[in-house]
Amino acid sequence: MSTKSRQYLFGTQIKMSAERAREARKEADKLACEAWNCRMLGYKGPAQPSPTIGDAINAGYLYLEVRCLGCDTNQAVALDTIRRAKTTPVHELERYLRCKDCSAVRRYPYKRSVLVALRPTKISASHPASTWWPGER
Repeated sequence: MSTKSRQYLFGTQIKMSAERAREARKEADKLACEAWNCRMLGYKGPAQPSPTIGDAINAGYLYLEVRCLGCDTNQAVALDTIRRAKTTPVHELERYLRCKDCSAVRRYPYKRSVLVALRPTKISASHPASTWWPGER
């Protein structure tokens, strides 16, 4: 007598459970990134703990908005091109970011920048830079 294989009996159920788990992780990562953005924009400062680089990419937030304190410009940094482990928290990137324009003027690496928020798109005319608090223009 032969019996049906475990793959035949449980294969579909296992695949469906894995798909639901993947969707739940993506939703959890998205909610964590949104909560971190609200803390950053609301409190205007470093919010710790922050999501990891891998969590932000998984949630669809591919860019990190950074403000230079020297020239007061906002720039978007692509998270998938950063040469750090995907388990690195986003708030730890602040000390490594430099403004290219300010560094050229001062002739040394200018590191005075602050993190603003995670973004799904680059900064452009149709997607302007984030505001720190509701009253800012």
